[in-house]
Amino acid sequence: MDARNDMLRLLHGRRQGFSLEQPFYTDPDFFKLDMELIWYRDWLFIGHDCELPKPGSYITAQIGDYPVVLVRDQQGKINAFHNSCRHRGSRVCNADKGTAAKLVCPYHQWTYELDGRLLFARQMADSFDKSQFGLKPVACESVGGYIFICLAKEPADFAPMRAMIEPYLLPHRLREAKVAFESTIVEKGNWKLVWENNRECYHCAGNHPELCKTFPEAPTVTGVQGADSDPEMLAHWAICEAAGLPSKFRIDPAGQYRATRAPLLRDAVSYTMTGRRAVKKNLSDSVSTDRIGSLLLYHYPTTWNHILGDHAVTFRVLPISATETAVTTKWLVHRNAVEGVDYDLAELTHVWTETNDQDRRIVEENAFGILSPAYEPGPYSELHEGGVIQFVEWYASFIGPRLAEDGRPALRSVA
Repeated sequence: MDARNDMLRLLHGRRQGFSLEQPFYTDPDFFKLDMELIWYRDWLFIGHDCELPKPGSYITAQIGDYPVVLVRDQQGKINAFHNSCRHRGSRVCNADKGTAAKLVCPYHQWTYELDGRLLFARQMADSFDKSQFGLKPVACESVGGYIFICLAKEPADFAPMRAMIEPYLLPHRLREAKVAFESTIVEKGNWKLVWENNRECYHCAGNHPELCKTFPEAPTVTGVQGADSDPEMLAHWAICEAAGLPSKFRIDPAGQYRATRAPLLRDAVSYTMTGRRAVKKNLSDSVSTDRIGSLLLYHYPTTWNHILGDHAVTFRVLPISATETAVTTKWLVHRNAVEGVDYDLAELTHVWTETNDQDRRIVEENAFGILSPAYEPGPYSELHEGGVIQFVEWYASFIGPRLAEDGRPALRSVA
């Protein structure tokens, strides 16, 4: 069976407003196509500028088959490289993060400058030209404290996304923040199920008691469904924009990224069990207005975010296999905030730690049920799941034309 043609056939025949056919969530060859046509071609959120505080600071990530390393060089620039030594391919950096004066491959000690140039390769022939064997670069952009990479040889223009989301991010000064805590969980479900679960709060009342103390369940909150006619949203935008915080719902024409600012419930100002602040210091020295709610920022396929007055919670999605997805959550606070003085770590992280674990169980039960031979696509709620419908439409509109491109080799299964 030709997986490429099979996927294209199923996309052409799918019912609008319904979930996808089973192979989209389970089939390894469909997963390979997702990686080839989306994850290896689009901009991906990897981490934050503040995680690379000084020259030599680095973080690593695994994008499907591609290990990458991001490092700040001596001039302060953040560079991204394929984390594969130009000698025999070993990973150069094998820790999740660290600091190094130079990047040294542990196998044979080939040594690279922080800008990727090969500096030292011992006992090579006199004719060996070091200048031809630097680390292979990966396209890298930073916007408002967020670092994105693109594995494609010819990345899409980053400028439109920068122009849209940078005004929302800059007041929060996330480049100057610090990560107070981070966690990674592996959800035993396809990456699209992780996103579908995230894109609706239809399930929240029955599954997220902690989150529902502060986060509204109204489908207008994320902006996709009638936010511009919701009086509460309009009033909140007016207050925040008067304080210099861009807040109105904006979405790019292709539906890949969007931003809006949403109010929290009642008098809540932060994601805590009481609704009170989790951090005494404001996240940003530039934002002092109370009750700014949460800046909601989404970028398919890798990130959703909640940025509040006292802290930010950022999420990164990375697929592992057709049925496994890593979700990394980071809590960012003011760089001078002191744990135990300005915030209690358990209080800061409690709501989203619980919510993440609840979502993990939901996704895994969803994935388990989809494996049933009796599964067939079901209808989304037009009232509550407009965000899911929008995500699936984005997915189909992105991958469909790429599947149909001429001259691309078909990916074949061995079934």
